[in-house]
Amino acid sequence: MNFLNILLEVPATTGVGGGYQGIIMMVLIFVVFYFFMIRPQTKRQKEIKKQREAMKAGDTVVTTGGIYGKVRDIKDTTVTIEIAENVRIKVDKNSVFASSEDLQTPAK
Repeated sequence: MNFLNILLEVPATTGVGGGYQGIIMMVLIFVVFYFFMIRPQTKRQKEIKKQREAMKAGDTVVTTGGIYGKVRDIKDTTVTIEIAENVRIKVDKNSVFASSEDLQTPAK
């Protein structure tokens, strides 16, 4: 018998049923959730945090509300963003993401 069959084998003497099989299935489900959901999310959060810490004046950003602009001032918890000429808004630092696209208006 191979090792997996030994682990998943349900003893005939147990009246409750399941034995180690139920425990192994729960562990396998947790491992799958960890590698497909929890781990990628924590990696993404660390990357976003690193981008926010590296943000400086002049960077192009987008808010969670979909507003694009350039960073003008950064404080501890807020960021001032210029969304048009002489139009500035102050938003929470946690609602700002780095944007890779260039916001230069095309020449007419």
